[in-house]
Amino acid sequence: MRPRVALALVAVLALAGCHRKEITSLERKEGASLSSEADFAVTMKEWSRAEDLFAKAVKLCPDQGDTWLNLAVVRMRLKNPDGARSAYKSALAAYQDDMDRNPNNTMSVLRRAYVLVILGRADEARSLAAKSLSKHPEDRTLKGFVEGKGVEKMLADPRLKEISP
Repeated sequence: MRPRVALALVAVLALAGCHRKEITSLERKEGASLSSEADFAVTMKEWSRAEDLFAKAVKLCPDQGDTWLNLAVVRMRLKNPDGARSAYKSALAAYQDDMDRNPNNTMSVLRRAYVLVILGRADEARSLAAKSLSKHPEDRTLKGFVEGKGVEKMLADPRLKEISP
């Protein structure tokens, strides 16, 4: 009987570490401050400094898709496509989590579609937008994106190659 209790205790302790840590208000403020400072570093073209600051910000607030996206773009500027790809994938996950929490958040859908296009997955981006529009046919932003061939416009942007890993 004791081995079962011990096994159950080990399982409970292992699973307890699997849940996401709640991000505190202080961590959110610090993450926002780091992101703001990183944005300034980007305007100064201090890519290494910006990368370090964005990396610290996503460590504090890993649910911020925009910060992951900014980190990925900076890594491309630093000619680190593997690091950028990893950050883009984290941005995808963060946007998906936001879509799951807030199904009416059109911007998370569009940003996720943008990252999919950057990663060379345009068909998935089109599918995501069309599926979201079918769930929310009254959403004018989504409707405009789908009917206006938003993915094709993204693909036509010559700057896309600069930020694609």
